[in-house]
Amino acid sequence: MAGEPYGRTRDGRDVTRYGLARGRLRAEILDYGGILARLDVPDRAGRTANVVLGFSDFADYEARNPHFGALTGRYANRIAGGRFSLDGQGYRLPVNDGPNTLHGGPDGFDKRIWRVEATEADRLVLHYRSCDGEEGFPGNLDLRVTYALTADDALHIDYAAWTDRPTVLNLTNHSYFNLAGEGSGDVFGHVVEIAADAFTPTDATQIPTGAIAPVAGTPFDFRQATPLGARIREAVPQLALAKGYDHNFVLRGGRTALRPVATCLDPGSGRRMEISTTEPGLQLYTGNNLDGTLAGPSRRLYRSGDAVCFETQGFPDAPNRPDFPSAVLRPGSCFESTTRYRFDVA
Repeated sequence: MAGEPYGRTRDGRDVTRYGLARGRLRAEILDYGGILARLDVPDRAGRTANVVLGFSDFADYEARNPHFGALTGRYANRIAGGRFSLDGQGYRLPVNDGPNTLHGGPDGFDKRIWRVEATEADRLVLHYRSCDGEEGFPGNLDLRVTYALTADDALHIDYAAWTDRPTVLNLTNHSYFNLAGEGSGDVFGHVVEIAADAFTPTDATQIPTGAIAPVAGTPFDFRQATPLGARIREAVPQLALAKGYDHNFVLRGGRTALRPVATCLDPGSGRRMEISTTEPGLQLYTGNNLDGTLAGPSRRLYRSGDAVCFETQGFPDAPNRPDFPSAVLRPGSCFESTTRYRFDVA
């Protein structure tokens, strides 16, 4: 589907918005940051609502976007101290989250214009070349990301990447979901299930300690369907440090074939989302840093807990944790990953 102008960056580059449609789903994607700006999904009565947070105009995406809907990298999540070593060579990265590097740094993939390689009614293919040294990362990296709406009411996101030097890579889409509809209030009543028997606890700066901790007997046990708000206010240090959930769950199966790993249900609307991935981890984030200063298309202010993110990815700080699943990509290898968000009603 042909794109339409959506604004211009401060340095004069045009931004384009693309619409996708298939079956009961509609989506809008920007070439800036590969941002999923809108996703319309019907409820049990057939009423459609946008279920992702975002902004009404491009200026807000450029000036103050907390990664709404964006493709994040070169390394999604956190790298401790903005540094890592690879093959005996040390690398320094710009820090943008206290002492750490978050989501690839202050000028990560979420702030880049992606080149459109193909566009169809239900499919958009984006390409970006991240040059050697960009945000401190080694190697020229070519990325291809495909958004596609499928016949089973799903949004597929397929990632592929190649490098000419050894590098580290972790990619995700950072959509903030509210299945009751964007701007409808908190998601604490959303019922979530995650196929994970363990999670990775963090220190005071939200860097993994290295432990793989069982979820049993903790507020992190979502092996049975549980409302997000049921235990989010429990007085445990991990929830206090993050101001809610902002933790990596160790998914069953590791990095493997595409399989369902989580579900999320809004009982009020009946909208249900099934998350599938090929990745070993899932970062559950409850929008803890939304502070009422941002408003979306609904003209409602976003506050802590008004959305939930299911960031399918490798583990945080894996470049500094050799016991975590490897995040290294080498020349001659292709990084491939798929995430699927499939919708139905209950």
